[in-house]
Amino acid sequence: MDRSEVDCQTTLPNGCTMAEAADERTPLLSSTSVSHTTVSHSGASPEGPGIPRDHQGEDDDDVIQPRKDRRRLKKIWTSLKPSTESQILLAGFLITLSFSFTQVPILYAFHLMQCDDYYSTHPPYTGPGDRCNIDEIAAGMATQFSILGMSTTFCGTINLFVAGWTAKKIGPKYALMIQTLVPGIRVSTQILGLMAGGAKGMLMIQCTQIITVIGGPAGYLLIVNIIAGEVVPPLRRTAVFGMLQGCIMLGQGLGYLTGGMMGDIWGISRPFEVAFCAFLLSTLYVAMVVPYIDASTISSAKKARGQGISQLFTPLRVLLPQRILSRNGTVRKHYGLMVLCAGIFLGVLATGYAPLLMQLYATAKFDFKQTENGWLTSGFAFMRGMFLIFAFPRIINRGRCWYMTRHPEAQQHHDHGNDHEETAHLATNPEEFEAPIGSFAEQEPVDAEPVKEDEGTEFDLYFLRISLVVDGVLTMCTAFATERWHIFLAAFLLPLASGSAPAAKGVMTEMCSPSQRADALNALGLVENIARLSTQGLFGFVFAALAEVGKPHLTFFVNAAIAILAYGMLLFSRFPPEGSKIVEDDADEDESS
Repeated sequence: MDRSEVDCQTTLPNGCTMAEAADERTPLLSSTSVSHTTVSHSGASPEGPGIPRDHQGEDDDDVIQPRKDRRRLKKIWTSLKPSTESQILLAGFLITLSFSFTQVPILYAFHLMQCDDYYSTHPPYTGPGDRCNIDEIAAGMATQFSILGMSTTFCGTINLFVAGWTAKKIGPKYALMIQTLVPGIRVSTQILGLMAGGAKGMLMIQCTQIITVIGGPAGYLLIVNIIAGEVVPPLRRTAVFGMLQGCIMLGQGLGYLTGGMMGDIWGISRPFEVAFCAFLLSTLYVAMVVPYIDASTISSAKKARGQGISQLFTPLRVLLPQRILSRNGTVRKHYGLMVLCAGIFLGVLATGYAPLLMQLYATAKFDFKQTENGWLTSGFAFMRGMFLIFAFPRIINRGRCWYMTRHPEAQQHHDHGNDHEETAHLATNPEEFEAPIGSFAEQEPVDAEPVKEDEGTEFDLYFLRISLVVDGVLTMCTAFATERWHIFLAAFLLPLASGSAPAAKGVMTEMCSPSQRADALNALGLVENIARLSTQGLFGFVFAALAEVGKPHLTFFVNAAIAILAYGMLLFSRFPPEGSKIVEDDADEDESS
């Protein structure tokens, strides 16, 4: 007999049972209400002798109903709450949008300040047209803007090391908050430079680039990718890298357009004010939404050698040849990661100049103006973003299935120390099996073949090679443009081969051990930064030299040739052999023992 039956048979002083009393007083109460009334044997409710028992159900409803409402609201909020991937993608979009508001206005701001500085030492302009559209002002503005670009690249490179070191010290979330809050301070100082104007204002804006060492675009890109690499499953990592790159491109395209429009409508300082507010909102978003990752969970933080400033340069060790331990016990060097970085350098060298090259060629060949170049650049960014967000993940998922069908013997080599090292080696000797200590088949069903989360990721390297070839071919086809709409068509088609950057990140993280993942992304960002700086100098010289002889279209052929060279370099990049393990420096003592 259960407890409810015992309560129902309890006899009261008047001779009636509890069940009879309940039936007489509250005939419509449920069993739940009856169980509540059994607390008191005197007929009064537990709340007090003056409250009738039949009002106790109403009091319970007053308590239970708000709880039900809270649970219902919590369930609705849980269903509406974005996933972790969506939170990271939205963070990349918002932060990039904040950085992009001032990219177009700052060029025009330098133009105006150089104009004011010129006429501070020259007589007033008396000719037709705009007084600022003269060669001396254009040359001075180009010089100042080139200095700004070089200082930004140099400080951004240092920012990569600082951001990576900060992420390993205080965690990626707080490091990302620094990368969004500090640029807000930089933008506020740039507003002061705009108010000063002239040479003084340009000097103030140039000096603000020093702040980029602590927080800037290079550092936030690194940390966002580190967060994505840590919280996303290995099978989704490459696709999420692509979607994140797509959100960044959408943020750039939207920021370029809105920033220029705000500057034209409300004045040159308004985009900087909006950017300052956007950085504050981005910092708040990161603090409230972006998932927290303990610094100790980033493996490179646990195995970093040296103290203090020496840890800033630990990413450079990733670029050195790896030492792998094969199944037969021999240790040898593996150059797959080093060759991969060399191929990525050539790939960025070939593809990084394509958007600017199209603008230069369209201006020289088809007389494109600023408005047309603005639409061309924004359209390229939007198309690239849409491709990476929607098409790239599907290509990676279906491509891996196709690759595993064509190459059934190809298994991802992660028994060398990656995410699922314990499932990579198949035990074949009796001594490798653990002694059974008990089994609970009804509680823990055994799968016949556990699914590998990283199976088929060798396709990422294959896709990286093919993407560079397609990019080179499409770039070369731009040289045959004879109409203005051909350039816009090229801007529409070129983004279809823009998956090389996220694919490179995916291959980089799969080819190294988890303890090197953060440093590998840091090293990859360093390689890409150096490649971007190199491509500006190389192709700027090539385009100028070919334009002097009247054949600027040949620059596209040089671009395509370097892309094919990058493809040839990546043919020598391989994953570590199956069954091998990466030997890390701090594991040498364990191996010798």
